[in-house]
Amino acid sequence: MSVRRSILFVLTLLMISVLAACGNGDAEGASSESKAESANETIDMGQISWAENIAVTNMWKVILEEKGYDVKFHLLDMGTQMAALANDELDVNLEFWLPVQDKHYFERYQEEIDFSEEVWYDNAKVGLVVPAYMEDINSIEDLNENKDLFEGKIIGFDPGAGTMDVTEEMIEEYELEFELVPSSEPAMITVIEESVKAEEPVVAPLWNPHRVFSEMDLKYLEDPKKSFGETEKIHHAKRLGFADDYPEVDQWLKNWKMDDDAIGELMSYVAEAEAAGEDPIVGAEKWVDDNRELVDEWLSE
Repeated sequence: MSVRRSILFVLTLLMISVLAACGNGDAEGASSESKAESANETIDMGQISWAENIAVTNMWKVILEEKGYDVKFHLLDMGTQMAALANDELDVNLEFWLPVQDKHYFERYQEEIDFSEEVWYDNAKVGLVVPAYMEDINSIEDLNENKDLFEGKIIGFDPGAGTMDVTEEMIEEYELEFELVPSSEPAMITVIEESVKAEEPVVAPLWNPHRVFSEMDLKYLEDPKKSFGETEKIHHAKRLGFADDYPEVDQWLKNWKMDDDAIGELMSYVAEAEAAGEDPIVGAEKWVDDNRELVDEWLSE
């Protein structure tokens, strides 16, 4: 073989190698891009303007986005969230109370929504509260004889919330001559805060876990008829098929457990961020960073 032909042969081999390498690079790039797109799937998560819900939804947004998912919030009332889950328009609802507060949603949608058997918080409580300085009012049965004191009004929050429905039923059961006034949770909390500051009467439905109990001296009214139930447990709910589409996330949600200290600290971090004019996710990020060991337990198989 001549020197010229040898040089051409070598150059041809080099060109083939370069083209092959470029081809492999494109394939690897496409593969990496495909994996990135796969990992960056969007999870549509329902959110409600309740303190504990803002806290846990932002917490899960932090956790899931660290794992490559994109979490999109949808601020909806409970009734709309249930309908959206049933119609495959929403992926996850993180806060569903049983056996009493959201019972009617469970009964209505149990064939259309994947309600978790797993419980992430097992010490919830719901009832009517008044300021602790109202020493003569200790039971729901005391309300009618003090109707004028409260102007015949129970200050409520989001229409469609399970607790609002239970409160309406409670009014009938106790034959209270009161009107339940709907608003929003922030509006209800503002009314309670202003009333406590002025040491005026106020009665409202509230629940644990909630940051307000660490900020104001409130007491639950006795509920002899157990209209609000006793201990409530908080579950999560998903659209049918979510577990097949996101088996990893489904297992993480099933592993999720929080006690009073954990949820209380999370809500405090989020409230501090909001008070500083920051997004709630700033507080959630801090909590996740401070509680890696617990979060890692949830993310185990």
